[in-house]
Order: sequence, then structure tokens, then C-alpha cells
Amino acid sequence: MKGNVIVGQSGGPTAAINSSLAGVYRTAKDRGAKKVYGMLHGIQGLLQERYIDLSEYITNELDTELLKRTPAAFLGSCRYKLPEIFESREVYDKIFEILQKLDIEAFIYIGGNDSMDTIKKLSDYAIVTGFPTRFIGCPKTIDNDLALTDHTPGYGSAAKYIGTSVKEIIRDSFCLEYSKGIVTIVEIMGRNAGWLTGAAALAKGEDCSGPDLIYLPELPFDIEAFGNNVKKLLEKKSSVVVVVSEGIRLDDGRYVCELGQSIDFVDAFGHKQLSGTANYLASYIAGECGCKSRSIELSSLQRSASHCASRVDILEAYQVGGAAVKAADEGDTGKMVVLQRLSDDPYQCGTEVKDVHKIANDEKVVPRDWVTPDGTYVTEEFVSYIRPLIQGDVSPVMVDGIPRHLFRPM
Repeated sequence: MKGNVIVGQSGGPTAAINSSLAGVYRTAKDRGAKKVYGMLHGIQGLLQERYIDLSEYITNELDTELLKRTPAAFLGSCRYKLPEIFESREVYDKIFEILQKLDIEAFIYIGGNDSMDTIKKLSDYAIVTGFPTRFIGCPKTIDNDLALTDHTPGYGSAAKYIGTSVKEIIRDSFCLEYSKGIVTIVEIMGRNAGWLTGAAALAKGEDCSGPDLIYLPELPFDIEAFGNNVKKLLEKKSSVVVVVSEGIRLDDGRYVCELGQSIDFVDAFGHKQLSGTANYLASYIAGECGCKSRSIELSSLQRSASHCASRVDILEAYQVGGAAVKAADEGDTGKMVVLQRLSDDPYQCGTEVKDVHKIANDEKVVPRDWVTPDGTYVTEEFVSYIRPLIQGDVSPVMVDGIPRHLFRPM
């Protein structure tokens, strides 16, 4: 590489997002980049000319290893939607003026669907105007809903945390007996895709029966049928554990969480803030069954629990970061790195690049045949797909009994 590289992080963070950042930095330096800049809070921060020289923070191999083990977005994230090309030309002119000033040869953006929309627009504008910077997307999302890639970095670690936590919740729920039983509703992230919710099935094994019911957002949710299923289970056992996606909807399209509260916050990409599904259903079951009920939202723990990260996930996140730089260095632009599964036993996965126009703003959902016919669980095929992605552990660097992270003053 003859010029400089700039990298940003966007959207919701993951336990593996900084491993991709480490992969970008190390590969760019190995390929001769003079400087590797980091945008502070993504494209929104770049518009404000907020960026850092990453060499000031990653000074040795220990820093690299700490960065790979640090959760959340080291550079800071954003949810900023670029206007359509030529709709607001001054925004693009400002971005490209900054890129020219910094002598940016490659622009790498680590993110999900909305971030790939940013790559698509910037690469299109560069082609139209003849600007030489190359734009590559680096996949990241715990939701696992990016098209054309077998899976996304960040998903494996979140799935591992969910499977582990649900198993511990099931164990805890058997501690106390209640005359009319107890029902625990666990709410999982994922919006309109059930990849994370289905990961709860990983709790099932020789030492655990797993959750009793799993509801994904890909199928309409019938509250009455749900109540009847829980009643039947309570006739057989004193403790019932149900896992639901935050994004389950009724037949009429309303989110279940909207039944219990109004949703006021909508982000720049039109996404409603989903929360309260488990709370509403726990109240509904208590009223219907007269039993004790409780709701649990794993919330941001699903994406920040680096102490439970998957080694496969961390390694693949680093791999796609490096592959993004390699693609840009070799002349690609308007592309996203994807993971292609080569085999399950032994598990092997490689990378290639795909046209970002076929990925941006698309949403990959769980196939219907990976959900049981009655819609209350996932199939063994789903579990077989996900199990290789959660293998191995990444030992934290412990200081005074607590994990050490790479620190950047805000």
C-alpha cells in the first residue's frame, strides 16, 4: 500500500468487533500503509473531523491481544444514515475532502446492514466522481442477518453467551418450588431475525433439558396459543422456561412489545427500539395461569460479554478485518468480505468478497425448515449450523481478578 487507511465502526457493538479492528490495523501495517486512522464514532465522527492515529494506541503485540479481547466499539460507534447521492452533495464533498487531506487509499467500515449502506453510497459516489479511495465493508453483527455470508463475526460469541446464560437460568429456576409453578420468559435480541433466539437451544444437552419453548420473529406470534402451551407444560412440571425474540409480532404486524408500552424512539434508519416483550408476556401468563412469573432481558450483555467469547469468533473477526484490507489493496471497492463455510467436520471457513449492493439493506432470516412445524422450537439442523461457531475460549488478560481491556480516553 502506498497511502493511508481509515477504519470506522458502526451500529451495535459485539464482543468481536475490536478483533476485526485489530485485523485491519495489523494487515494494513504489514502491507505498507503509512498510517492507519480510526474514525471516532464512525462516519458521523469523520464528518466532524474526529479521528485518531491508531499507532498511538496499538504499540505492541500485547496491545493487539488486549484489543481483540476488548468488548464494545473501541473507536465509538454511530447510527448515521448518509443521504442519497446528490440529494445532499455537501455531505459527500465534506467526506471526500477529508479523505483527500488524509491521503486515504482504503476506507474500511466494520458494521452490519446499515453500515453496508454507507459503503455502497460512498463507493458509488467515488466511482461517479473518479475519486481513487477504495471502500470495503467488514461484516459485524450479533443478529447474523447479513446476506451472502454464512455467518457474521460477533454472532458466535453472542450465541455462546445466550446458550450459557439460558442453561444457567434453567438451572436456577428449579431451585424453588411454587404451588402453581413458575414461568420464566427470557427475551433475546435480534430484531426481525431469530438467529440469536434460536441459539438458546444450545442449552440443551445431557445435563439440561433446554428451554421448553422458543419463539422466533420469522413466524406470527399467537398469544392465545402461547398461553395454552404454557398451561399444558405447567400440568407436567413446576418450572417452565420460554425464550422469545424481542421482535416477535402478531398476525397484524404489531410487535408484542408494543402491547405493553408505546415505542417512541426510532433511529436514523427507521428501526424502532424493541424492549419489554418478556415483561408483557410474563404479566400475561401470571394473569392467565395464576402462577409466579418473571421476565429476563439479557439486553446489551449479549453483545458485550467478552469473558464468554468464542475463540472461533474472535479468530474469524480478525481474519475478515485483514481480508478487507487485502481486498482494498488488490483493487476491490464497493465490496464486503463474506465468510464461506467449507466444511463442518472438521469445521473450516474461508473468506471472499461480494458486491455490497447485493447485501446493503437486505435481511437474512432463519429458514422456515429450521423451525419446528408448530413454530415453538428450532430444529437440529439449526443447532448443527451454529455449534461450530461457539467453539473454544479466549482467556481474558486478568489484572486484580478482573479482565483488562485496551483503554482509550473518551
